[in-house]
Amino acid sequence: MGLMDTRTIVMMTGLMAGMLTMVLLIMRRSYPPTLRGLGEWAAAVLLFFITGPLLTVGGPATENLRLCIANTVLMSGIYLCYVGTQRFFGVTPKLVQGWLLVAAVALALAWFTLVDNSYAVRLAITSALQTYLFSRHTWLVYRNGTHTFSRVMLVCVLAGAAVIQVIRYGAKLVDPQMVGILDNSPIQVIYVTVYPFLMLLFTISTILLTSERLRDEFERMASHDFLTDAFTRRHMNEALAQEFERSRRQGRDMAVLALDLDHFKSVNDTRGHHAGDQVLVEFAANVRALLRRHDQLGRFGGEEFVVLLPETSADTALAIAERIRATMADRKSGCTVSIGVTSRGNDGDTVETMLARADAAMYRAKNNGRNRVELG
Repeated sequence: MGLMDTRTIVMMTGLMAGMLTMVLLIMRRSYPPTLRGLGEWAAAVLLFFITGPLLTVGGPATENLRLCIANTVLMSGIYLCYVGTQRFFGVTPKLVQGWLLVAAVALALAWFTLVDNSYAVRLAITSALQTYLFSRHTWLVYRNGTHTFSRVMLVCVLAGAAVIQVIRYGAKLVDPQMVGILDNSPIQVIYVTVYPFLMLLFTISTILLTSERLRDEFERMASHDFLTDAFTRRHMNEALAQEFERSRRQGRDMAVLALDLDHFKSVNDTRGHHAGDQVLVEFAANVRALLRRHDQLGRFGGEEFVVLLPETSADTALAIAERIRATMADRKSGCTVSIGVTSRGNDGDTVETMLARADAAMYRAKNNGRNRVELG
């Protein structure tokens, strides 16, 4: 068969898997630990690398034993691909059930290799397991997140892998002369030729997924405060400008709250900065819980926060501010909050004048005894 000899193709597949393993391992070491799943993907591709030599290197005396081990390694690799994707999407894998399934399949394959040698039964078992795992894997990717290019690509690769297993088993039913994966029948040649391309496309898809997630994290870091997860001052300035222009153009209401925690310095001085950080985190979480979906909370620095309230009148903004103040007054954090409230005024108003009014009202609340809401 020359270049189309299945033994050569399987060996080349193993070598390709080895190179892809190195790529994934380098990514795992270079990328932040919040990107999970890379370790399992790298281990899976490494197992694919091991499968090649197991199938092709050695004499007839050890062929059945090597085949037994190769099938176990291959099934383990396919399962690890699935586990890696589960971890990537934050799904807790059921490892005990999964590995028990792989172990049961491995024992069945060993029986029909070493005791009752039957390629037809082995093919039925491996095709069933791979079709099951690839199908579950496809559904996992499909139902998680938006359908970006990398996700669509991975779904197509996994679905294609499942379909190939069905076609391969169907070909065996049509052609009983097929006796093993290294058989040079047309369907086996096609199978061992397509498989490395699917593996390559799978690895490319995971790299694209990881890069996409990394880009999203960088974008989030640029727009969110690392401690409180509130929006950054830069983001809030842009959001305020956009909402102000929309409010002015459409003649709609718009309100802004300026918030400052009372006695926050004493918390840092008496209980330490870690306790102060915890107060800020809890404060931001409590405020977000009281806001509507389209409202935005931003941290302007230290214990100072700003809330953007689109399409909100001054009376409604006062009511929201009062709920925030009352909530903080009921907490045992040691900090109350002073809040300044303002809304968009005449056509000569600007974002800067609104922020200045809200800030002045907030300081007036502090001067009048703290733990107050003042309208500016």
